Amino acid sequence: MPETCLDRFQRLFNQMSSDRIGALETVYSPDVRFTDPFVSIEGLDAVTDYFTSAYTNVISCRFHFDDVIGADHAVCLPWTMTLQHRRIRRGAPVQVDGISHLQLADDLVIAHRDYFDAGQLLYEHLPVLGSAVRLIRKYAA
Repeated sequence: MPETCLDRFQRLFNQMSSDRIGALETVYSPDVRFTDPFVSIEGLDAVTDYFTSAYTNVISCRFHFDDVIGADHAVCLPWTMTLQHRRIRRGAPVQVDGISHLQLADDLVIAHRDYFDAGQLLYEHLPVLGSAVRLIRKYAA
């Protein structure tokens, strides 16, 4: 069975590290649009720069991908990320649930939008703000 863009996507994200971003051009089109809770950028060079910067202080980052939702040119790929980052929880593992909405053409990703709770990733783990975010979550529940 030939390898698909989604196979390459999943492998790429489980091989990324602070010293190896990987062959993004095997997954993304040159004019890809990428959006997550922190940025909205266009173009493979911008995506490469973003991931290079984002992974600078990463100790380890692994994704568990669930079953693909959708088919053909538009899919959603649910995931759980386990991240160890030098500046988040002193390097202790953090789990974040999310989903990637991918638009595909010619066996490449032309648009990638990640949906995840930025509080679960970052804000809950900041010294002062984390307490406030956890209190708000508890109050809202």
